[in-house]
Order: sequence, then structure tokens, then C-alpha cells
Amino acid sequence: MSTPTPTDSASSPSAAWASAAPVAPVAPVASPGIAALAPEELRSWVDEQQDFVVIDVRSAAEFESVHIPGSYNVPLPLLSEHTDELASRLGSRVVLACQSGVRAEQARQRLAASGISSAHVLTGGVPGYAAAGGDVVRGKARWDLERQVRMVAGSLVIAGLAGGRFVSPKVRTIAGVIGTGLTFSAATNTCAMGKALTVLPWNKAAQEPTRESAILSLPTPSAENVQAGGAAAKAGVA
Repeated sequence: MSTPTPTDSASSPSAAWASAAPVAPVAPVASPGIAALAPEELRSWVDEQQDFVVIDVRSAAEFESVHIPGSYNVPLPLLSEHTDELASRLGSRVVLACQSGVRAEQARQRLAASGISSAHVLTGGVPGYAAAGGDVVRGKARWDLERQVRMVAGSLVIAGLAGGRFVSPKVRTIAGVIGTGLTFSAATNTCAMGKALTVLPWNKAAQEPTRESAILSLPTPSAENVQAGGAAAKAGVA
């Protein structure tokens, strides 16, 4: 391979630029060990009887209405309060499910901070799994929490606009407050209204999950699962 002469470099602006400002190769970015899990993929895991655990982070009332057989109900507020303890009882394959994926993603982030870096979020939530032909257990029909939030927020906006027209312009402030709250909810991926609605009587189940019934009832992972989970975590950050 011939060495370029000074004349060669001077006659090539690109070569001169390259010699003046060499570009270091960009290292490939490792993909995280956390991924969205399609309902069809979860169905194949179920059919093949693979080793995994499904954590349903919806409210107990939503869980009673419909849930995936064998799943554990650990509502998001309870999970947030005992994240480290829950993480210590989870194996290498964890599937997080909710109504649409929003609360499951919040749970994933909390578990990731506690060392569970191989969790999966079920795409489309439990309804998506049922729509894909997955087996579910159905109970008393209820509106899910996210649907209730949309109804309450929409009703308050309509009330604010109608009140501003027929009662006082100041009533329109309600619509502005709701709009601000929804914007903040989207920006922070939280839902204060949803948390408030969970205390209403129709959103209460006969038996609300507790630390003892929801978290301590989880089977302790085997040594093989713990080692597999550690290997998956290392592979995700390698």
C-alpha cells in the first residue's frame, strides 16, 4: 500500500480535512435488556410453558374484572412502596402488564432502578393480550381506570366551557386547569387524577392487595433464575 506524498494531500481537500480533524469511530450503543413484549410472543411463552412471571400493576378492581391466568396483582402504588423487596423476589423473566402499557412502563422504570433490567412491558396491556387470542379470566365488568380518567376530565372541561358561557367567564378556568393537569400528566408520565379515583367505592375490590398477600406470596426465584437474570443484566449494559 503506497504512502501518500505531500502533493497528494495538498491536492485533495477532503484528505487535508481528514488529517486535520480525524473522526474517531463511534462505538455501537448496546440495546437495553428491557423490551416491549408483543401479546403473540407472550402467548407462545404460555403455550410452551416457559418459566416467567406476570406482574399486573393495575388496581385490584381492574384485576378482578379481567386478568391473565397465573398473574400476580401488585398495584403500581404498592409496587412503588416496596420496589426493592419485590425486585428481590423476581427471577430473570418478568412481564409487566396493565391496561395500556403506561403504568407497566412506570413499574419497569422503578424495577430497573432496583436492579431488574430484564423486565418486559406487555404491548397493549391485558386487553391487547385478550384481543390477540390469549386466555384471560373475566369477572365483574368495570370501567378501567384510564377510561374513568378520560370521562372525568372530559366532563369537567365541558362543564367549564358551559359554565363560562351561561354562568360566569371565570368558570372557564376549570377547563384550563384540566388541560394543564393533562399536559403535566403526559410530561411526567403520572396521573394524579387516576390515583384519586382509585379511592372511590366502585374502584375497590373485595380484598385489596397488601405487602403480605401480593409481594410475599411471590415464589422465591431459584439460583438458576437469579444467575440468568444477572447474565441478562450484564448483557444489556455490555
